[in-house]
Amino acid sequence: MLQCKDCEFFYRDEQTNRIILRCDPFGTIKEPECLQKWHLVRLDGLLQAYHNTLRWYQRLAPMQEKIFELMKREIEDLDDADSWKTESDLDGDEGEDEDDDVPGDQQPYN
Repeated sequence: MLQCKDCEFFYRDEQTNRIILRCDPFGTIKEPECLQKWHLVRLDGLLQAYHNTLRWYQRLAPMQEKIFELMKREIEDLDDADSWKTESDLDGDEGEDEDDDVPGDQQPYN
């Protein structure tokens, strides 16, 4: 069985000590075990990307909470500012139908 370190498509990064397989799984795989190793290396890359994404979310979480609180205050301020519109409706039917003062069948002038 061919060892990865002896393969021409094997590369180890000296700075990060990561294993990089430059083989193409559809054309240059030499042995069945190569495909399994290639899958493991790709899964490791996906796992590292997922962990990096989680770190970013953890860094953004405090700022996101502040934005939510700010938006909540703004919405409450808007609701308070519009409360005068609904308070007159709750007081009663003041001035709802001004046409009711006209006696009989007479219609007001338009």
